Amino acid sequence: MTTTTTPACHPIQGCEAAPQPAAAPGPCPGRRAPAVERRPRRRPRAGMSALASRRGAQVRLRAAASRCPRAVPAAPSPEAAARAGGGRGLRRPRGVCALRPGLQLPAAPAAPSSGAGPGRAAGAAGRASPRSPPPPLIRPTDRAARAKPVCPAAGSAPAAPRTSPGSPHLVAGPGGGGGRGDGEKGREEGKGGPYPERSRAGMEAAGGGEGPGCGCKGIRSCLLCEGPAQAAPPPQGEDNFTYCPATGLAKGNERSEFAGWAFPFPGVFLTEEFISKDEESEIVELMDRDDWKPSQSGRKKQDYGPKVNFKKQRLKAGSFTGLPSFSKKIVAQMKACSVLGGFLPVEQCNLDYMPERGSAIDPHFDDWWLWGERLVSLNLLSKTVLSMSCDSEDSIQLFPTFSKENGELSPPGSLTQTSACKNSGEETVNCVLSPRLVPSKEVTVAIHLPRRSLVVLYGDARYKWKHAIYRKHIEHRRICVTFRELSAEFSAGGTQEELGKELLEIALSFQGRPV
Repeated sequence: MTTTTTPACHPIQGCEAAPQPAAAPGPCPGRRAPAVERRPRRRPRAGMSALASRRGAQVRLRAAASRCPRAVPAAPSPEAAARAGGGRGLRRPRGVCALRPGLQLPAAPAAPSSGAGPGRAAGAAGRASPRSPPPPLIRPTDRAARAKPVCPAAGSAPAAPRTSPGSPHLVAGPGGGGGRGDGEKGREEGKGGPYPERSRAGMEAAGGGEGPGCGCKGIRSCLLCEGPAQAAPPPQGEDNFTYCPATGLAKGNERSEFAGWAFPFPGVFLTEEFISKDEESEIVELMDRDDWKPSQSGRKKQDYGPKVNFKKQRLKAGSFTGLPSFSKKIVAQMKACSVLGGFLPVEQCNLDYMPERGSAIDPHFDDWWLWGERLVSLNLLSKTVLSMSCDSEDSIQLFPTFSKENGELSPPGSLTQTSACKNSGEETVNCVLSPRLVPSKEVTVAIHLPRRSLVVLYGDARYKWKHAIYRKHIEHRRICVTFRELSAEFSAGGTQEELGKELLEIALSFQGRPV
């Protein structure tokens, strides 16, 4: 028997010896089926849930409804809302505006007739169908307007006034300085009534330069930006001690609980009539020739100093060209003061105070990274009071005082001795008064600054006691000229000695203009 062998068939190419059958439809059995192309599904943005996406679709529908005068908003179905949550658009059903897919169009009116038939009446009723107004939308511009109130004098909408509670830390001079680069700590703003409307002429009539508006920021405020129904007026602290330049003591005021008590108050040097009336008039006239820039708390300023960033502790000359020419004579006269030996000012700040603007400055320290120990201020045009306060947790030891026939205080060395006491109009010598300890926070000292006087703060008065100028102590226009020296870091032997020398050379050229 003859056996015929058939060659094996290749699984892909098939058998060459045998006739090939007709190919069956479908993919080749030896190859992988091509993958089905799928449309990628859009996902919500990062940080946005499906619920937030659905809410966003509803807000867009309301916004479209407010823009289409002939459309009636139609609430999306649950299926459409689910598709919107997945990031897909809504399908447009019949009767929906093609330009605004989220709006339902009114029913089409019937064919017009010659008379006022039911078709025309139905069409008129459809066009005049009432619809409820959409809810108000909060736009980004509205949020920005409410986030940072701006003084209306600059041409913006009224905003809530700010209160001035507490004692911030900022960079300023002893006369309420506030030089360049104030490092003021931010706090919560108070709530109050709207800003009053003020005209440009009325603001310019406040004096001290041109231009309306104020420079208040954060919790700072003045009469130009405060409303008549302010929630809490700025604090007007009562001073319970008064500084005596002759003895260097702080004496308790008669109407306070510290009457008859005193304590040494070091770090203050005060001299009256530092310049003459003619010199004062000449200096103020030269100042008013330059522009006064709006500053915080109702003041205006002129800066002569380097560009400073106190927060990052960066310093450069910038556009600083030196102190003004009229200050050369003032600096020369300072050499006659015993506490100003070797004083070389590197910065000058002129501040203009007016009662019509509510000018003031809250209790503060001057920065001591850049400025040295001595702060010098020249008081011009009117008298004022420099209020000193202390936030320390320490206590102050008060000593009893007694008045002689001439009204003078006893010297410090005799304050601890036995003093005379009056009992029913009769004097006795057996009464001994011991010292009294009081918290530092309860003590405030008033330093009266006469017109044309020069005051120097140093030592404890510079580093332990804050200084302030309150509104009630500004009766007329006042100009404060504050001079500052460099700290040890920028002086000879310091790490920034070269930069300090460069700034001093520029400052003492006395050819500067306000920066």
